Amino acid sequence: MILDDMANRCGEWLKGCGPESDIVMSSRIRLARNLADYPFIRRCTDIDRANIESTVRERLTNKAELKDLTFIDVADLQTLDRQFLVERQLISREHANSDGARAVAIDQQERLSLMVNEEDHLRIQVMKSGLDLVGAWDQINDLDDRIESQLTYAFHPKLGYLTACPTNVGTGMRVSVLVHLPALVITQQIEKVFRSLQKINLVVRGLYGEGTQAMGDFYQVSNQITLGKSENDLIDQVGDVIPVVIDYERKARDFLINEKQNDLFEQVSRAYGTLQNAQQISSEETMFLLSRVRMGINLGLIGDLEIPEVNQLFIRTQPAHLQKLRHSELDTDERNVERANYLHSQLKLDGGAEASNN
Repeated sequence: MILDDMANRCGEWLKGCGPESDIVMSSRIRLARNLADYPFIRRCTDIDRANIESTVRERLTNKAELKDLTFIDVADLQTLDRQFLVERQLISREHANSDGARAVAIDQQERLSLMVNEEDHLRIQVMKSGLDLVGAWDQINDLDDRIESQLTYAFHPKLGYLTACPTNVGTGMRVSVLVHLPALVITQQIEKVFRSLQKINLVVRGLYGEGTQAMGDFYQVSNQITLGKSENDLIDQVGDVIPVVIDYERKARDFLINEKQNDLFEQVSRAYGTLQNAQQISSEETMFLLSRVRMGINLGLIGDLEIPEVNQLFIRTQPAHLQKLRHSELDTDERNVERANYLHSQLKLDGGAEASNN
């Protein structure tokens, strides 16, 4: 798998075809695992890290069911390539910025990524489009069993899977749903929703996970603690509350349509017009404007533009993707100009989609 080729493809979570995909971008389940024969990463020597990486690569590539995984040596990648994988949600920022031997294994559809030597020896991740936590769990549970047949995990009979961070001990499982909540932001209800989630031990993070800010009104909602809970408990904890969040967002959208239609149409049409006409534009502004356009499409205010197209624009206008598509490194000012040019080409000023006041 060549990274340059990936820039022209659509990853699983961008397809916009899963359940509730007007609001839920993706469902993700991640498992933290460590090998029994090595200390946790922070106590590993460079030789330990190299041995872990080589052991995982050798054992998994020899497993017939896992032979389609492509291993990428993250340590050997240029900064731009590492950032590219972060933008596609295939590795974490911590993994990109770390030191020493580390890798990621990815399947062709980008539903699966397996980080080697992140905070834990293994971080196994499965992503599905829309709200499909059960499907994600079925897939990652089967994958985890296949990996465990080749590697011996660090496991305690009472505590469960042992992890570098105490909050992950037990199942080692993080259940996460990426939601798009522009109407709750516009109606200033978003903080109230966040406070309600925090009361039931759910965490809200930005688009790229822990330590990141929300961009384009995207938020990751996930469990905080795994110890003492089963995998099904955690899936239910997140899965039961997301429909409530979806309902809040839909009611906020209904309010905007019924009570603030002129203001809403103005926001959507201005956003769309700016994206079509800007001579230079930052990544942050692009995300904000695309968020309004995405909501406008779902509310029937924009025609002839599909949600998967907008989802891809969210990613392809990010700094690393933009440079990959251009096949050259660009400074900030150059990226802002190239981003505007790319948006012009994709949104087709001379006959593309138009905003319509219904």
